[in-house]
Amino acid sequence: MTKEQRRKNLEVPTGPIDVVIDTDACNEVDDQFAISYLLKSREKLNTVALYAAPYSWPGKATTQEGMEASYQEILKLLKLAGEEKPAFRGSDRYLPDKDTPVTSEAVRDLCERVESYSPEKPLYILAIGALTNIASALLLSDKVKENAVVVWLGGHGHDLGWTDEFNMRQDLAATRIVMTSGVPFVQIPCECVASTFGISAPELKEYLVGKNPLADYLANNILTAQKNAGEAKWSRILWDVVAVGWLLNDNSRFMLSRVMPTYTPTDDFKYELIDGAPESSYVFWVNRTALMTDLVRKLTE
Repeated sequence: MTKEQRRKNLEVPTGPIDVVIDTDACNEVDDQFAISYLLKSREKLNTVALYAAPYSWPGKATTQEGMEASYQEILKLLKLAGEEKPAFRGSDRYLPDKDTPVTSEAVRDLCERVESYSPEKPLYILAIGALTNIASALLLSDKVKENAVVVWLGGHGHDLGWTDEFNMRQDLAATRIVMTSGVPFVQIPCECVASTFGISAPELKEYLVGKNPLADYLANNILTAQKNAGEAKWSRILWDVVAVGWLLNDNSRFMLSRVMPTYTPTDDFKYELIDGAPESSYVFWVNRTALMTDLVRKLTE
């Protein structure tokens, strides 16, 4: 890929594009919104496959259990949305080191799928979990770096001073592989950026509850989670939706970003700039009203 083409692939795409989504769909209540938004944005985004990403919680879920729960949640959402799309189980463990991939159905599908694309017509990989599947594919196939663009919701904003964020922390080796690989890479940070995209209980009840089975499911997931939280929760952040929004960000209608050298995480979760770091696109501001309006419209039409 030429430097000029790589720069072009860091821009918001125009026209219809093919997308795969890699998601820890059962870890939180925002992945479901992102998956649904992606499926309902078919005017521009053609979802060609869905991959289950691993996640884990000590004493609650192993990486294998987290991945399997995410796979089952993907199937449930496809049924609620009335969609038939290929779905694949991902890695059942994190990378053991920076050189060893973890193979899975999702990784094999991605490696095969990118063969049909090119730098001029790339496959967009929407990653909203740990980067285990994507890093494994990069280690196994040079075509991923050439023929794909990775859009990732992960890490925190540079201004925060630290980046001990769930998606990044779960598989730090995978994070570093993807961020330094040279694949065209878009980062949507969590705190300081995606954290501004929240929705409240009154908004859920006003705009989503009772509209259709999918909207009901999404809204009630949050309302139940808030009720069970045991403390006052004024709103719930829909982190992962922002990643889908970047693909729809024609004319910067939903967010602003800049192209800059990629800052990677250290072992103690600070950002550092290494020599020869590739450029990436870094989102630094989200227009909450514009993005929420589009999300609600599509979920209820």
